[in-house]
Order: sequence, then structure tokens, then C-alpha cells
Amino acid sequence: MSPPLLRCVDPGPLATIQDSGRHGWQRFGVSVAGAMDPVGLAIANLLAGNPPGTAAIEVTLLGGTWEAGADSVRLAIGGADFSLTIDGRPAAPGRAHTLQRGQRLALSAAANAARGYLAVAGGFDFEAVLGSRSTHLRSRLGGIDGGPIRTGQELPLALASAPAGPDLALDPAALPARPARIRAIPGPQDDAFTREGLETLFSADYTVTPEADRMGARLSGPKVQHAGGYNIVSDGIAPGSIQVPGAGQPIVLFADRQTTGGYPKIATVISADLGFLARCRPGDVVRFARTDLAGAAMHRRALADQLRRFAAALAPARGTASLDSARLLAHNLVDGVTDALAEP
Repeated sequence: MSPPLLRCVDPGPLATIQDSGRHGWQRFGVSVAGAMDPVGLAIANLLAGNPPGTAAIEVTLLGGTWEAGADSVRLAIGGADFSLTIDGRPAAPGRAHTLQRGQRLALSAAANAARGYLAVAGGFDFEAVLGSRSTHLRSRLGGIDGGPIRTGQELPLALASAPAGPDLALDPAALPARPARIRAIPGPQDDAFTREGLETLFSADYTVTPEADRMGARLSGPKVQHAGGYNIVSDGIAPGSIQVPGAGQPIVLFADRQTTGGYPKIATVISADLGFLARCRPGDVVRFARTDLAGAAMHRRALADQLRRFAAALAPARGTASLDSARLLAHNLVDGVTDALAEP
């Protein structure tokens, strides 16, 4: 019998394998990679019955088409609202779906986000690289062959069939909402900018440009004024660092960011908000709000509480069996999400 797999019929514009990231190697020049939206990844995995940081498929703008190459495969979506079809027939969003061999799940254009996640019950069956299955495209590290998923590619699965039990569904009211303003902490080089430059960042509207990918997003808006030069001795770059090159237009750095950089960083987006920023599409407007370390910790705890409520709100999609939420929480789901949001 052939090994279980998920076959890519159409990957959409860009699909890669991502988990919670390759942490602990940045000091050696190895980028973290990982899911751009850890909350979306966690939601897809919880619906599929997996730990929240399990490797899943990150899709971009269009979700593509995927075919079950096993006796049965349980799939779940998180992070973006897609219209779904199974073998051409509409399928309900907000729940897992178990496909039989040969059935195809197709995802339309995302309605509200640049990226979403397709999780498979049991996860994928291939080797991790430096502790992670995440794909880092520029270094061709991780994933399968280090590159994007291709049409016709067959992704090996850990399970020969879907686990016993019903598909799970979510209560949309339990999902975290995007904040009106993306919160950021000034620094670490906010002294490289004038007071007016700092106030501009936290008061103006910025637009996500087409120059946005997994490495970062260039924003367009009022110029942020430097106090002097715009070059510094290269230092480490945290997730959410907001660099400002000489042109004065901010660049927010994401999962595939370089490990060090020589432009001053005026502020850093807090971990609780970075995934929401990563969902933005070209043309979306971004507004920043100033916070501090205490505020960042508070928002992080609030997000963890929301995800705990989400896990407790999961229920059988067909209503034919009860779900023991205590059993879900016993898997340390919230700590896993918190770890996925952690900075390296």
C-alpha cells in the first residue's frame, strides 16, 4: 500500500511548510522562519486535533487545491476566511473536514487576510532541520527540498487515516480580533530619530506596499525623520523590528527577516500584535500605538486567555458526541501558543 500523503493540485501564489519556527540559531546567522501568524497556525492545529505549533501549510492570498492521498485525511483552516469546496461542493468554514481518498479540498481567495494555514491531523512525516520543519525560502532550509510547495508535489503524512472521533468546529465569537492600532515599543534605536519623527510613526496612517513578503513589509506614508545618519553598526533583529532606511519609510520585519541589520530600528511591534500585522495585504492601512514592556506583557497574557477560551469552545461539528474541554487543555495548548509567539 502506498504511504499516506496530501497531494498539491494547486498551491496558489505561495505555499510553504511552517511551524512555530527555528529558535536558538539566530546567533549563528540562521533565520527563525516559522508561521507569519502564530495564532492562525494555532487555530488550524487545534481544529485538527494537533498541538498548536505543529507544522502546517501556510498559504498566501489563494488557498489552492489539495487532494487526500490516504484512506482519510482530516484538514482544518485557520488565520483567514476562505470559501471552501470539497469536490466542487460548498463546505462549511470554521470547522475541520475529513476527506476520503481522492477527494479534493479547494480554498478560494482569502476574504480578510494575506495568509492562512492548512493543518493536517497528525501532521507531516518528514525530518526537521535544526529542530524545525519550517521553510526558509532565501536559504532553502527546511520544509521539503527547502522551497515552496509545487503543483503535483506529494506531502507525506504521519497518519494513514484520520483519528477516530468527530470533526471539530469553532465558535467564531471566541476568535481574537485585530486591534485598531498595532502596538509597538519605542527602540532599541529610537534615539536615532527626532522627537517629531517618533511622533509621526505613532500618529500617521501607513499603507502596506506591494513590497511585502515573509521577510518584511515596506510601508508607505509620512517620512520618519532621522536625528542624524541612518546607518548603525549591525546588530540583532527581533521579530517585529521596525527599521527606517534613509528614505524615511518604515519596514516591519517578519519571520524570514535577516538575523542582523544596519538600519536604526525606531520601534518593535509587540508579539501579541505581530501576527495581526502579518495578515495585512498590500493596500491595507496600518496605524501604530505606543506601549511599553508592561503593556506588551499584559496584551500577551490577554491573547493567551482568548486562545484558552477558544480551545474550550471547540465542539463536535455534527453534535453527535461531547467534547471534554479539560482533555484539550491538558495538552498544554495555551503554553504552546505562547511559545509560538515568543521571541528568539
